[in-house]
Amino acid sequence: MNESFRTHDFHGDFEEISRRTLHHYDRVAQRFFHGTVDHDVSQNIHALLEAIDAPGPLTILDFGCGPGRDLKTFSALGHVAIGLDGSRNFVDMAREYSGCEVLHQNFLELRLSEGLFDGVFANASLFHVPRSLLPAVLEKLHAALKPGGVLFSSNPRGDNQEGWHGPRWGCFHDYPAWESYLVGAGFVPLRHYYRPSGLPREQQPWLASVWRKPEA
Repeated sequence: MNESFRTHDFHGDFEEISRRTLHHYDRVAQRFFHGTVDHDVSQNIHALLEAIDAPGPLTILDFGCGPGRDLKTFSALGHVAIGLDGSRNFVDMAREYSGCEVLHQNFLELRLSEGLFDGVFANASLFHVPRSLLPAVLEKLHAALKPGGVLFSSNPRGDNQEGWHGPRWGCFHDYPAWESYLVGAGFVPLRHYYRPSGLPREQQPWLASVWRKPEA
């Protein structure tokens, strides 16, 4: 575990967690963009799209879209991509970079239309949600999906601890714990894998997983 990770005697100070984490991303937005714009997440994008049975163009929510890298990819593939982020700077950057609609919403205070999306792409975002609030957030994402819709998530994995990781709050789940949250929110597991591919498990810090909202 990174030595900067600090566990926290958590008493539900959600506003402080949100404020500090979003302040960090607002402060480093330009540096974050230049450091991640060339990251290859095509494996994750493909994992989401291949699991969706609906005909295109699809309506995709990029949950925690950051500066808009993946929004631009989904749009270039011919889909209707809508972003969502809590960082004001990321929202402005994503709109300019991708040309897509981007919602400025805190993860902990979501306001999403029900049954709108064919897929939700939550790449390196849901791990910022405190564990005690995760069921409510997942239920809102479940409701925002069409019947048969698909949720993709990718999170840094760990031993089910949460706390401050430098200036950001993070929750680090193993697969059994993560599955329990998703199944509890009404999702059906489709597959999971670890990234980067082709490396020993101890060198694969990312847990990726794909989930379906049942048709009925």
